[in-house]
Amino acid sequence: MAMLESESLSSANCSNEYNQLRHVIVCSPKYMRIEEPINETQKRYLLDNINRDLAMNQHEKFVEVLQKNGVEVYMLAPEKRYNEQVFTRDIGFCLGKTLFIGNMASSIRKGEESVFKNWLDHHGFTYSEITTGPIEGGDVIVSDKTVWVGLSERTSQEAVDELKSSLNTHKVIALPLKKGILHLDCVFNIVSSNTAIIYEDAFSEDALALIRKRYKLIEVDGEEQFSMGPNVLSLEPGKMLSLPQNVRMNEQLRKAGFHVIEVDFSEIIKSGGSFRCCSLPVLRM
Repeated sequence: MAMLESESLSSANCSNEYNQLRHVIVCSPKYMRIEEPINETQKRYLLDNINRDLAMNQHEKFVEVLQKNGVEVYMLAPEKRYNEQVFTRDIGFCLGKTLFIGNMASSIRKGEESVFKNWLDHHGFTYSEITTGPIEGGDVIVSDKTVWVGLSERTSQEAVDELKSSLNTHKVIALPLKKGILHLDCVFNIVSSNTAIIYEDAFSEDALALIRKRYKLIEVDGEEQFSMGPNVLSLEPGKMLSLPQNVRMNEQLRKAGFHVIEVDFSEIIKSGGSFRCCSLPVLRM
Protein backbone atom coordinates (compact mmCIF):
# COMPACT_ATOMS: atom_id res chain seq x y z
CA MET A 1 0.00 0.00 0.00
CA ALA A 2 1.27 3.44 -0.84
CA MET A 3 2.33 5.48 2.15
CA LEU A 4 2.15 9.24 2.51
CA GLU A 5 5.01 11.29 3.83
CA SER A 6 5.07 11.16 7.63
CA GLU A 7 4.44 14.92 7.86
CA SER A 8 0.99 14.53 6.31
CA LEU A 9 0.19 11.18 7.86
CA SER A 10 0.90 12.42 11.39
CA SER A 11 -1.93 14.97 11.21
CA ALA A 12 -4.68 13.42 13.31
CA ASN A 13 -8.15 14.98 13.25
CA CYS A 14 -11.56 13.33 13.74
CA SER A 15 -14.45 15.51 14.83
CA ASN A 16 -17.24 13.00 14.22
CA GLU A 17 -18.04 9.51 12.93
CA TYR A 18 -19.26 10.38 9.42
CA ASN A 19 -17.10 13.04 7.72
CA GLN A 20 -15.01 11.86 4.78
CA LEU A 21 -12.62 9.16 5.95
CA ARG A 22 -9.11 10.00 4.74
CA HIS A 23 -6.61 7.96 6.79
CA VAL A 24 -7.35 4.73 8.64
CA ILE A 25 -5.30 2.05 10.40
CA VAL A 26 -6.18 -1.62 10.00
CA CYS A 27 -4.55 -4.97 10.76
CA SER A 28 -4.77 -8.28 8.90
CA PRO A 29 -6.59 -11.16 10.65
CA LYS A 30 -3.60 -13.40 9.86
CA TYR A 31 -3.50 -14.83 13.39
CA MET A 32 -7.16 -14.42 14.25
CA ARG A 33 -8.52 -17.26 16.39
CA ILE A 34 -10.93 -17.74 19.28
CA GLU A 35 -8.77 -19.30 21.99
CA GLU A 36 -10.40 -18.04 25.19
CA PRO A 37 -13.87 -16.55 24.55
CA ILE A 38 -13.95 -12.92 25.71
CA ASN A 39 -17.45 -11.97 24.55
CA GLU A 40 -20.85 -13.53 23.94
CA THR A 41 -20.36 -13.84 20.17
CA GLN A 42 -17.12 -15.79 20.58
CA LYS A 43 -18.85 -18.21 22.96
CA ARG A 44 -21.31 -19.13 20.20
CA TYR A 45 -18.62 -19.68 17.58
CA LEU A 46 -15.91 -21.27 19.75
CA LEU A 47 -16.36 -24.78 18.29
CA ASP A 48 -16.56 -23.62 14.67
CA ASN A 49 -13.83 -21.04 15.26
CA ILE A 50 -12.36 -18.85 12.51
CA ASN A 51 -11.53 -19.84 8.96
CA ARG A 52 -8.46 -17.64 8.67
CA ASP A 53 -8.15 -17.88 4.90
CA LEU A 54 -11.74 -16.74 4.51
CA ALA A 55 -11.29 -14.01 7.14
CA MET A 56 -8.20 -12.71 5.35
CA ASN A 57 -9.99 -12.75 1.99
CA GLN A 58 -12.93 -10.80 3.44
CA HIS A 59 -10.57 -8.32 5.11
CA GLU A 60 -8.67 -7.77 1.85
CA LYS A 61 -11.93 -7.00 0.05
CA PHE A 62 -12.84 -4.61 2.89
CA VAL A 63 -9.53 -2.78 2.35
CA GLU A 64 -10.13 -2.67 -1.41
CA VAL A 65 -13.51 -1.01 -0.89
CA LEU A 66 -11.93 1.55 1.41
CA GLN A 67 -9.26 2.38 -1.14
CA LYS A 68 -11.77 2.60 -3.99
CA ASN A 69 -13.57 5.21 -1.91
CA GLY A 70 -10.49 7.38 -1.54
CA VAL A 71 -9.28 6.17 1.86
CA GLU A 72 -5.55 5.86 2.54
CA VAL A 73 -5.19 2.55 4.41
CA TYR A 74 -2.25 1.88 6.73
CA MET A 75 -1.41 -1.56 8.07
CA LEU A 76 -0.26 -2.52 11.52
CA ALA A 77 1.91 -5.62 11.24
CA PRO A 78 0.03 -8.56 12.79
CA GLU A 79 1.82 -10.43 15.57
CA LYS A 80 1.13 -14.09 16.34
CA ARG A 81 0.64 -13.50 20.09
CA TYR A 82 -2.28 -11.09 19.50
CA ASN A 83 -5.15 -13.00 17.93
CA GLU A 84 -7.61 -10.09 18.33
CA GLN A 85 -5.35 -7.49 16.72
CA VAL A 86 -7.64 -7.14 13.69
CA PHE A 87 -9.89 -4.96 15.89
CA THR A 88 -7.69 -1.87 15.68
CA ARG A 89 -10.46 0.47 16.87
CA ASP A 90 -10.02 -0.66 20.47
CA ILE A 91 -6.34 0.18 20.80
CA GLY A 92 -6.80 3.89 20.20
CA PHE A 93 -9.20 6.67 19.32
CA CYS A 94 -8.99 10.15 17.86
CA LEU A 95 -11.02 12.98 19.42
CA GLY A 96 -10.59 16.25 17.58
CA LYS A 97 -6.86 16.61 17.03
CA THR A 98 -5.92 14.46 20.01
CA LEU A 99 -4.99 10.83 19.50
CA PHE A 100 -5.40 8.60 22.55
CA ILE A 101 -3.92 5.20 23.30
CA GLY A 102 -6.42 2.75 24.71
CA ASN A 103 -5.88 0.74 27.87
CA MET A 104 -6.96 -2.81 27.12
CA ALA A 105 -9.04 -4.59 29.75
CA SER A 106 -8.66 -8.18 28.52
CA SER A 107 -5.41 -9.98 29.30
CA ILE A 108 -5.55 -11.53 25.83
CA ARG A 109 -5.27 -8.07 24.29
CA LYS A 110 -2.84 -6.37 26.67
CA GLY A 111 0.33 -5.47 24.83
CA GLU A 112 -1.38 -4.36 21.62
CA GLU A 113 -0.99 -0.81 22.95
CA SER A 114 2.82 -1.07 22.73
CA VAL A 115 2.68 -2.26 19.12
CA PHE A 116 0.47 0.70 18.29
CA LYS A 117 2.70 3.18 20.13
CA ASN A 118 5.75 1.94 18.22
CA TRP A 119 3.88 2.46 14.95
CA LEU A 120 2.81 5.98 15.97
CA ASP A 121 6.34 6.88 17.06
CA HIS A 122 7.69 5.67 13.72
CA HIS A 123 5.25 7.90 11.83
CA GLY A 124 5.75 10.97 13.99
CA PHE A 125 2.44 11.08 15.83
CA THR A 126 1.99 12.62 19.24
CA TYR A 127 -0.55 10.98 21.54
CA SER A 128 -1.99 10.85 25.03
CA GLU A 129 -2.43 7.81 27.25
CA ILE A 130 -5.21 6.87 29.67
CA THR A 131 -3.66 5.10 32.66
CA THR A 132 -6.12 5.20 35.58
CA GLY A 133 -8.33 2.39 34.26
CA PRO A 134 -9.25 0.39 31.18
CA ILE A 135 -10.74 2.13 28.15
CA GLU A 136 -11.17 0.77 24.63
CA GLY A 137 -11.99 2.67 21.45
CA GLY A 138 -15.09 0.60 20.78
CA ASP A 139 -16.66 2.41 23.73
CA VAL A 140 -15.79 5.90 22.43
CA ILE A 141 -17.94 7.72 19.86
CA VAL A 142 -17.32 11.35 18.93
CA SER A 143 -20.00 13.77 17.74
CA ASP A 144 -18.41 17.19 17.22
CA LYS A 145 -17.95 18.62 20.73
CA THR A 146 -19.66 15.70 22.45
CA VAL A 147 -18.01 12.38 23.25
CA TRP A 148 -20.23 9.43 24.16
CA VAL A 149 -18.43 6.77 26.20
CA GLY A 150 -19.86 3.37 27.06
CA LEU A 151 -19.33 2.11 30.58
CA SER A 152 -18.76 -1.58 29.99
CA GLU A 153 -16.61 -4.45 31.20
CA ARG A 154 -13.90 -2.93 28.99
CA THR A 155 -14.16 0.74 29.98
CA SER A 156 -14.24 2.02 33.57
CA GLN A 157 -15.61 5.15 35.21
CA GLU A 158 -12.06 6.02 36.34
CA ALA A 159 -10.88 6.07 32.73
CA VAL A 160 -13.86 8.20 31.71
CA ASP A 161 -13.05 10.67 34.49
CA GLU A 162 -9.46 10.90 33.29
CA LEU A 163 -10.66 11.45 29.73
CA LYS A 164 -12.95 14.25 30.92
CA SER A 165 -10.10 15.98 32.71
CA SER A 166 -7.89 15.87 29.62
CA LEU A 167 -10.54 17.11 27.16
CA ASN A 168 -11.41 20.72 27.94
CA THR A 169 -12.79 21.15 24.41
CA HIS A 170 -15.39 18.37 24.60
CA LYS A 171 -18.34 17.33 26.72
CA VAL A 172 -17.98 13.69 27.78
CA ILE A 173 -21.20 11.75 28.43
CA ALA A 174 -20.99 8.29 30.00
CA LEU A 175 -23.57 5.70 28.94
CA PRO A 176 -23.76 2.63 31.23
CA LEU A 177 -24.28 -0.52 29.16
CA LYS A 178 -26.25 -3.53 30.28
CA LYS A 179 -24.32 -6.71 31.11
CA GLY A 180 -23.25 -8.78 28.12
CA ILE A 181 -22.74 -5.81 25.78
CA LEU A 182 -19.15 -5.77 24.58
CA HIS A 183 -18.75 -2.14 23.47
CA LEU A 184 -20.86 0.94 22.85
CA ASP A 185 -20.37 0.68 19.08
CA CYS A 186 -22.02 -2.75 19.12
CA VAL A 187 -25.30 -1.09 20.13
CA PHE A 188 -25.01 2.60 19.15
CA ASN A 189 -23.44 4.40 16.22
CA ILE A 190 -23.82 7.95 14.95
CA VAL A 191 -24.19 8.10 11.16
CA SER A 192 -25.03 11.79 10.58
CA SER A 193 -25.40 15.01 12.54
CA ASN A 194 -28.94 14.02 13.52
CA THR A 195 -29.21 10.24 12.97
CA ALA A 196 -27.97 7.24 14.94
CA ILE A 197 -28.38 3.48 14.87
CA ILE A 198 -29.34 1.96 18.21
CA TYR A 199 -30.21 -1.25 20.00
CA GLU A 200 -32.39 0.22 22.72
CA ASP A 201 -32.40 -2.81 25.03
CA ALA A 202 -28.73 -2.14 25.84
CA PHE A 203 -29.53 1.10 27.69
CA SER A 204 -31.39 2.44 30.68
CA GLU A 205 -34.32 4.80 30.14
CA ASP A 206 -32.18 7.70 31.41
CA ALA A 207 -29.50 6.97 28.83
CA LEU A 208 -32.07 6.62 26.06
CA ALA A 209 -33.59 9.96 27.00
CA LEU A 210 -30.20 11.65 26.54
CA ILE A 211 -29.71 10.03 23.14
CA ARG A 212 -33.24 10.75 21.92
CA LYS A 213 -32.76 14.45 22.59
CA ARG A 214 -29.94 14.53 20.05
CA TYR A 215 -30.75 12.00 17.32
CA LYS A 216 -33.39 10.48 15.13
CA LEU A 217 -33.00 6.77 15.85
CA ILE A 218 -32.87 3.82 13.49
CA GLU A 219 -33.60 0.87 15.77
CA VAL A 220 -32.22 -2.64 15.40
CA ASP A 221 -33.60 -5.82 16.94
CA GLY A 222 -31.72 -8.47 18.91
CA GLU A 223 -30.81 -10.54 15.88
CA GLU A 224 -29.41 -7.51 14.05
CA GLN A 225 -27.49 -6.48 17.13
CA PHE A 226 -25.94 -9.94 17.45
CA SER A 227 -24.86 -9.79 13.81
CA MET A 228 -23.18 -6.43 14.47
CA GLY A 229 -25.77 -4.27 12.72
CA PRO A 230 -24.89 -0.99 14.47
CA ASN A 231 -21.17 -1.51 13.76
CA VAL A 232 -21.23 0.19 10.35
CA LEU A 233 -18.37 2.36 9.11
CA SER A 234 -19.14 5.72 7.49
CA LEU A 235 -16.91 6.60 4.53
CA GLU A 236 -18.30 10.09 3.98
CA PRO A 237 -21.53 11.92 4.81
CA GLY A 238 -24.39 9.71 3.68
CA LYS A 239 -22.27 6.68 2.66
CA MET A 240 -21.35 3.67 4.79
CA LEU A 241 -20.28 0.03 4.84
CA SER A 242 -22.74 -2.49 6.26
CA LEU A 243 -23.22 -6.24 6.42
CA PRO A 244 -25.49 -7.78 3.75
CA GLN A 245 -27.25 -10.06 6.27
CA ASN A 246 -28.78 -7.08 8.09
CA VAL A 247 -31.40 -6.68 5.38
CA ARG A 248 -34.08 -4.85 7.38
CA MET A 249 -31.64 -2.38 8.93
CA ASN A 250 -29.99 -1.63 5.58
CA GLU A 251 -33.40 -0.94 4.05
CA GLN A 252 -34.20 1.47 6.89
CA LEU A 253 -30.92 3.28 6.25
CA ARG A 254 -31.61 3.54 2.53
CA LYS A 255 -35.10 4.88 3.17
CA ALA A 256 -33.49 7.52 5.38
CA GLY A 257 -31.33 8.59 2.42
CA PHE A 258 -28.07 6.75 3.09
CA HIS A 259 -25.96 5.01 0.45
CA VAL A 260 -25.26 1.58 1.93
CA ILE A 261 -22.39 -0.49 0.51
CA GLU A 262 -22.78 -4.13 1.50
CA VAL A 263 -19.56 -6.07 2.15
CA ASP A 264 -19.37 -9.66 3.41
CA PHE A 265 -17.59 -9.77 6.77
CA SER A 266 -19.34 -12.89 8.07
CA GLU A 267 -16.18 -14.72 9.18
CA ILE A 268 -14.69 -11.78 11.05
CA ILE A 269 -17.85 -10.95 12.97
CA LYS A 270 -17.65 -14.41 14.59
CA SER A 271 -15.11 -12.86 16.94
CA GLY A 272 -17.44 -10.03 17.98
CA GLY A 273 -16.59 -7.08 15.75
CA SER A 274 -17.35 -5.65 12.33
CA PHE A 275 -16.32 -2.70 10.14
CA ARG A 276 -16.06 -0.04 12.83
CA CYS A 277 -14.17 -2.40 15.13
CA CYS A 278 -11.68 -3.22 12.35
CA SER A 279 -10.83 0.40 11.53
CA LEU A 280 -9.04 3.12 13.47
CA PRO A 281 -9.61 6.48 11.75
CA VAL A 282 -6.92 9.07 12.35
CA LEU A 283 -8.13 11.62 9.82
CA ARG A 284 -11.64 12.60 8.77
CA MET A 285 -12.16 15.84 6.87
